[in-house]
Formats: sequence, C-alpha cells, structure tokens
Amino acid sequence: MAAAPTISDIARLAGVGTATVDRVLNRRPGVNAETVQRVMQVVAELGAAPQPGRPRKGENVRFAYVLPGEDTPFFGLIERQIAQSAGDFRHQHITEVTHRIDAADPALFAAELARLGDCQGIALLAPDMPPIKLAINELVRAGVHVVTLFSDVGGSMRETHIGADNRAAGRTAGLLLARMAHGTRDTLLLSSQATRLSAEIERRIGYAQVLEERFPALRLVRTPDLPADDAGAAQALAQFLADGVDRERVSGLYNVGCGTAGVVRALAGAGLANGVGVIAHDFNDAHRDLLGTGTLSYVLHQDIHYCVLAAARVLRALCENVRGALNVVQPRVEILTAENLH
Repeated sequence: MAAAPTISDIARLAGVGTATVDRVLNRRPGVNAETVQRVMQVVAELGAAPQPGRPRKGENVRFAYVLPGEDTPFFGLIERQIAQSAGDFRHQHITEVTHRIDAADPALFAAELARLGDCQGIALLAPDMPPIKLAINELVRAGVHVVTLFSDVGGSMRETHIGADNRAAGRTAGLLLARMAHGTRDTLLLSSQATRLSAEIERRIGYAQVLEERFPALRLVRTPDLPADDAGAAQALAQFLADGVDRERVSGLYNVGCGTAGVVRALAGAGLANGVGVIAHDFNDAHRDLLGTGTLSYVLHQDIHYCVLAAARVLRALCENVRGALNVVQPRVEILTAENLH
C-alpha cells in the first residue's frame, strides 16, 4: 500500500507553503478559492488521502526575519542576535533567512515583503503604514504566518506581537526623569527622529501621558525631529538648545530613538552635562560607555535574544497547529544603570 502523502509533498507540488495546505485540509478560512482548488487538485492526483492536522514533528520549516534596512545600532543588534541564534534554529529544524528592506518607501517595502510568500512564517519589524498592512494581510490570506517583532503594525492580520510594552517604557522614562526634577528646573525634553515605527510613537505617548497625569507642574518640550546619526543629532539639538528652550530650566531629556551619543554631546556643549538626566533605549557598546561616564542616566532595555527566539517558537507552533501557540510571555522593560551592568 502506498504511503499517504505528507503535507510537504502536497505543498511542493502545489507550489504553496505547508501552512496553506494545512489551512485547506482543515477547512480553515484565509485561503483564496484558486489556491484551494490547486491544493485539492494535487491531493486528487496523488490518489491517497493525506493526514490533516499539524506537520510532522521535526519537519523543516522556513522562516524569514524582516528588518528595516537603515543602519542603526538597534537594527544591527537584532541582526546579530538572529545570527547568534543559528544553533537554536537548527535544533528546531528551522531554516532562517534575514531580509533588510529599505523602509523609506513604504510601497517598496510592501512589495519586497510580498515576495516572501514561499516562507511558512515571517517575524516582521516594519513601519505602521497602509501598504505594509495590506502586504501582511495578503501573506496571511495565502497561509503565511506573520508575527510582528519589537514594533507592531496595528490593524493588520498579523497573528501576534512580540516585544516589550512601549507605552509602558515611555511612562517609565517620564517617571524616572520627573523624580529627578528639582527647583526651577521644571522642563523635560523629548527627542526622536521622524518615524512611522509604532514602538517609538507609543513611547512618546506614554512619556507625555505620565507627565500630564502625575506631574502637571512639569513642562514637556519636544525637540524638532533629529537626524538618526550622532553628528546630525548633535548639531540639530545644539541649535534647538541655543534658540528654542530656556536651558536654565531643563531638567532631563528622553531620547526615544537613536543618536544618543550626539544628544549627549549637544547637552554637554550647552553646559547641561551635569545635573540633567538622560534616558535612552537599547543596551549597546556606546550606551555602556555613556552609562559608565555618567552622561547617560538610564537605559531602558528588553531581552532581544529572548524575543528573537520567541518569534521562532511561536511561528513553529503555529505551523504545527499547537494549542495555545499565541500564549507568549512578553519581555519586561529593564532599567539599566551604571551600577547594574554586570
């Protein structure tokens, strides 16, 4: 008696992913009629009833990690963590491919993302823009599992988000800096780049919320959007400090995005190196040095290695139809200081 065809056999002959075949065989929604017909035709041609349900344990799967192409310390840190997780991926029978896509053009980003339909799962860090939402939805309808990583794309059909609560991170920054304010220094600054990443937008919202709710006597001033590079951030912030704010009243600054070294340099040039609290995100070598010199007060961090592996585990479980696949423990917002780095 001929062995029953596997889901992988059907997927290969139909030119679709195993997740799509699984959806068709289990009569779950999200697959267009043409694809359903093609899968069922392959099933009929094979002449034996396949076993519906999850793929065989240990079956190889192909996942893509998709990150913006911009050269920032955070994106580079994520890419290194993905590379360092290669052993864990092999152990889980996962083939991982990392894609860096230019996020300056959302339509182009969406088009490049749409070409990844041959993957069974995608872990995505992308701007929250309509073309990208549409691309996510089309991938999910075609049977590709999609989770967002570190920054969510709200309103899309992604299956879950993995990453720290960014609004809570912004509130944490506001609380820490507000408690450092004293005397006539009642102005807290908020600096960031022009961004469509929901993570950074949520941080700004949380920061403003906690100051308004709990510290109404303090004044929040947002700087103009800063360039992403250190030199550009330093120049733009120095100009703002010279012309746009009363420096004698500045008590702290929360830098939502990158360019922290430039921000610190501008504060020092304006005579604000001492007595002004500075908070940034994501622990890297530059931030370690700034914490050590005392020019950076706190770094808010999340466990990037955990998030990278959690995304792979969730995608693997979704491909295998594991009950509770979306029940993932989200990382906490860690507060790092010069005293707790080791």
